[in-house]
Amino acid sequence: MANRPKRSGLCLLAGLAVLLQCEIHPASAREIDILAGLERLISPKQEVDKRAANANALVSREAFSESKGAPQSTRKPGSGSAKGPYYVDFRARTAASWGHAFVWFGKTSERAVEVAGLTPAGDNVPYVLGHLMWVPSETKASYGDLDPQYLTASYRVYLSEPDAKRVFAYIKKLQASSPVWNAETTNCTAFIGSIAEFMGLKVPHRWQRPENYVNNLKAMNDGRQMIRLSSEQ
Repeated sequence: MANRPKRSGLCLLAGLAVLLQCEIHPASAREIDILAGLERLISPKQEVDKRAANANALVSREAFSESKGAPQSTRKPGSGSAKGPYYVDFRARTAASWGHAFVWFGKTSERAVEVAGLTPAGDNVPYVLGHLMWVPSETKASYGDLDPQYLTASYRVYLSEPDAKRVFAYIKKLQASSPVWNAETTNCTAFIGSIAEFMGLKVPHRWQRPENYVNNLKAMNDGRQMIRLSSEQ
């Protein structure tokens, strides 16, 4: 008798999953994501939501120094490398279902890195609801953004110091002005696409997996490595 309320709740969630599967047109990749989120809510062995990890700890200098994927300096001091002393790295990684796109940005001569990306704030519930409506977002590092084993795609471009100041300021502004997340509109690929557009890059459409988005971004720009902003920006 004591377990009856719990079973009723699970049945309700299970029924919702069946309803989504049976009454909507044949399941698309997005709908599969919704069902995957519901399954995680129903499961008694639900994993701790990785997006709830402490982002500040992830992007600290100490944590980054321990990461196997820490970016190395690409030039010796005073070498005048044509690649420029600053970079923006468009990246994609695996996630529980769809994947995630985000950027690293920083100075090539330093091991410290900053991370920016758009994710739903909180646990699995906002993620599921975000396929149906707008939900509160987070724009800093999420769990796995610094772990090389999760990386699926990367496109790094280099900037001079004056251009980097403008691009980094734009990224900070975008972080501060992106309060909501939605799987179809204000999603992670749209977020990094806004950064790429500001830098003058050609961008693919946002409705594709993050890994494909980053690879297509690189292909559309012929793997261009050095970015110079126009004086009008």
